[in-house]
Amino acid sequence: QVQLAESGGGSVQAGGSLRLSCIASGISYGGNCMGWFRQAPGKEREGVASVGTGGSTTYAPSVKGRFTISRDDAKNTLYLEMNSLKPEDTATYYCAASAYARKATLTQTYYPYWGQGTQVTVSS
Repeated sequence: QVQLAESGGGSVQAGGSLRLSCIASGISYGGNCMGWFRQAPGKEREGVASVGTGGSTTYAPSVKGRFTISRDDAKNTLYLEMNSLKPEDTATYYCAASAYARKATLTQTYYPYWGQGTQVTVSS
């Protein structure tokens, strides 16, 4: 059974930083593309960042230059370093794993496995 467990969310002021983590189990972690997505109240879920098996990355334009995605395959852990946070970054952040995609992608249909989410709140 695939399980993804996010942690690291919280409340920060604008300009602050947070680091999200996601521990994966039940999948061949090193062989899957991984990603972070977020959903704000009243909005659709959107892709934030993704990392492929070869280390390739892709970011949403709204976070490029502020967020950094990385993976530690030895620890089955995915990270999202978030700097210069803005109030519009407020959302529930979800970790997701692809079943077969290897290159980084923000297309949600490639991700059948999802975590429960962790809340990030940025105040002005």
